[in-house]
Amino acid sequence: MIDKKSSPKKKVTGPKAFWGKVLKPGLLSANILLILMIGGIFLLSHFGIMASLKDFLSAPQYTYQIGESEITAYLVIKSIITAIIIFWLAAILSAFGERRIGNIRKIRASSRVLFTKIFQIAVYVVAFLIGMDVIGIDLTTLTVFSGAVGIGLGFGLQKIASNFISGLILLVERAIEVGDLIELDGSTTGFVRKNSARHTLIETLEGREIMVPNEDFITNRVINWTYSNTKARIDVPVGVSYNSDLELVQKLIIEAALEHPSCSKDPAPNCFLRNFNSSSVDFLLLFWVDDVTQGRWAPQSEVMFTIWRKFKENGVEIPFPQQDIHLISAPGLKEGGENITEVGKDNLNDA
Repeated sequence: MIDKKSSPKKKVTGPKAFWGKVLKPGLLSANILLILMIGGIFLLSHFGIMASLKDFLSAPQYTYQIGESEITAYLVIKSIITAIIIFWLAAILSAFGERRIGNIRKIRASSRVLFTKIFQIAVYVVAFLIGMDVIGIDLTTLTVFSGAVGIGLGFGLQKIASNFISGLILLVERAIEVGDLIELDGSTTGFVRKNSARHTLIETLEGREIMVPNEDFITNRVINWTYSNTKARIDVPVGVSYNSDLELVQKLIIEAALEHPSCSKDPAPNCFLRNFNSSSVDFLLLFWVDDVTQGRWAPQSEVMFTIWRKFKENGVEIPFPQQDIHLISAPGLKEGGENITEVGKDNLNDA
């Protein structure tokens, strides 16, 4: 069984990693880049180079007319630099807030994740509004754009919106937290490793990492083995022959469970006589383990080995399916019927 500690993350390389660092650098790198950029702008302004660049990039040959608005190369470069600075400031503030919230141990892990998401969303929304104002874009012109976004969410982005809202619901309800052992409808069992805005990362018992959309946890049935406690019950069916001492069998089965170190004493194991089948008398052993995250199959297997050993030591037989066949001669048959009966007996002896 995989333990509850997170597996080491794979290092992402290539263009994706490069642009990820550019758009959302780390706390130290964002500070260095921001200081260098602001220092460069200050030096250019101090020596009068910024004014010359503004006049040069605002020349008619670098000006484009779109409706009633004029877009110059200076405006484009200024907008890009402003957006980069604001995004880096937002990254610094977001990372700082994430660390501070993550260090608050008085609240649960799911609450820390929820507060972090809300804080990050608020930071980037405010950064976007400030960026639009600094660049000089009138926010009232975004009404048409916001309407288009609303239509997009209603059609093409409804799944993304649904998964995002479902993720917030899961965080608020604390139904599924990082480290929980869960089982999905498709018999997928594993530990929750990460809660994100769109999906939840599940590490299965086989070591696979599955990204499950948050909506599936809201609309489908999910078993959380560790929601309120880590205890779990294990069922072990046992069949013995009709020649066995049933009271002794029940005693041996319970002793086998009690000898296992993972068996819980509260509730205590119990054994029930369930069925009188054609080939065996069936018992059912029920015992609990205190920590299901340490595994269920191993305790079940070890208890079954102990039961087998105790049965061998006490002469208790575990039967296999068998049938008795009785051959009766039909009335009126003489030598032919007797021969048929003898042939039937010979065939049974050969079998």
